[in-house]
Amino acid sequence: MNQIRVKRVGIRKGIYILPNMITTASLFCGFVSIVKSIQGDHLIAAWMILLAGVFDGLDGRIARLTRTHSDFGIEYDSLCDLASFGLAPAILAYTWTLSHFNQIGWAAAFLFFACGAMRLARFNVQVSDVEKKHFQGLPIPTAAYVIASYVIFHHRWKGDVDVSSVLLLCLTIGLALLMVSTVPYRNFKKLNFKRKESFFMLVLLAVVLFVIASAPHEMIFFAALAYVASGLIEEVFQLSKKARGEGPLLAGEANEAPPGPQELRLITNQKD
Repeated sequence: MNQIRVKRVGIRKGIYILPNMITTASLFCGFVSIVKSIQGDHLIAAWMILLAGVFDGLDGRIARLTRTHSDFGIEYDSLCDLASFGLAPAILAYTWTLSHFNQIGWAAAFLFFACGAMRLARFNVQVSDVEKKHFQGLPIPTAAYVIASYVIFHHRWKGDVDVSSVLLLCLTIGLALLMVSTVPYRNFKKLNFKRKESFFMLVLLAVVLFVIASAPHEMIFFAALAYVASGLIEEVFQLSKKARGEGPLLAGEANEAPPGPQELRLITNQKD
């Protein structure tokens, strides 16, 4: 009984209210999105996924700032991400147009959901080493943003339903495969800039936010697509660079060559 009490107290101490409330808000947005998709209100469902992404970006930062991060919060965040960015966009895509393809449609939606689950599982076991500077594979929130913003973009411009259905089917399958791929995507949270570079990036961020705010229905979709394309472009560039023997696949991934005899003598003399 004493051991059980100790474990329960430890769990209570590890659960912090503020960041987990924000994570719950993200989960709530994903749940509302699913309900709205089932009811046929796909535009609201898409916006709820985007709102879930806002809360998802806040919970981790607040946990770090307030030093209230915990193992419970990490696991809870992953489960909420699977619901809000895996299940919700899959149901949104299927109920919107993928249902027209019958078995292929629901299979594509399930593929997105399953690959999202595998993406999160791989991230959890590689977050401390492989994915410290670069994401390995497309992050699941970005994949969800592409699908949700595409629905918003379509409703804004009233595109052809048949063409949109085919494009969404291709997007759903392509995004699913990118999530479980090894294509590197930059983690902007880990970028360190000098003082001048930080000021430039701050100005650039303000410009980007202004452009997105001026036309959110279009620019959110194009911004998400640009990030998806950036990983593919970098992968092609690094592969071609590696084929020419000019460098490693990613900066910092290659092991340094062992020092030669002359270098060893220099190191020994410096120590002496």
